[in-house]
Amino acid sequence: MSEAAKTAPKNNNGWVRTVVDYGAALAFGAAYFITKDFQKATWVLVAASAAALIIGFAVERRLALMPLFFGAMALVFGTLGLIFHSDVFVKIKVTVINLALAAFLFGGVLTGRQPLKLVMGEALRMDEAAWKTLTLRYGIYFAVVAALNEIVRNTQDTDTWVKFRLGLLPLALVFVATQVPFIMKHMAKADETAAVEPPDAGF
Repeated sequence: MSEAAKTAPKNNNGWVRTVVDYGAALAFGAAYFITKDFQKATWVLVAASAAALIIGFAVERRLALMPLFFGAMALVFGTLGLIFHSDVFVKIKVTVINLALAAFLFGGVLTGRQPLKLVMGEALRMDEAAWKTLTLRYGIYFAVVAALNEIVRNTQDTDTWVKFRLGLLPLALVFVATQVPFIMKHMAKADETAAVEPPDAGF
């Protein structure tokens, strides 16, 4: 069986990845602006996060590490927000997730490992120097998003924060798109004709 045939089922389920990555955040934003009630929107966030994970597992029969991490964090922080009737937990989730990812990536580089390669190694083949550069770029991105979230969270009202939160979705796509030329430049010759799916910029 050819490699293209082997990967076809995964590519056909691309909509699942989209639902898992963006569904909960979009549902949360829509619920907030429809109801203007952060608690109700948080209920939607928790329910949508659980549904996205269930759909992802039902279709692909597995849960990739990053979608599982983001989904679990949404469930944990969303549930805490509901229990304590506070919007702080949902808002600070963005900071905690991005700081954790930045620390993971920077820590890997400092210890001589390439954590991003562990996630994307099967999809991309690059030399160690390229992996290090890409890892540092993602680490910086996550750290900047965490800092921006803290600034907006502490200086703006809830409406503005929700708009900022939704704005992180296209921002992530733009960041990923800016890394494609670098990835294409450093991919191994055998992979140049393969479809490139850069790692998601987590938010």
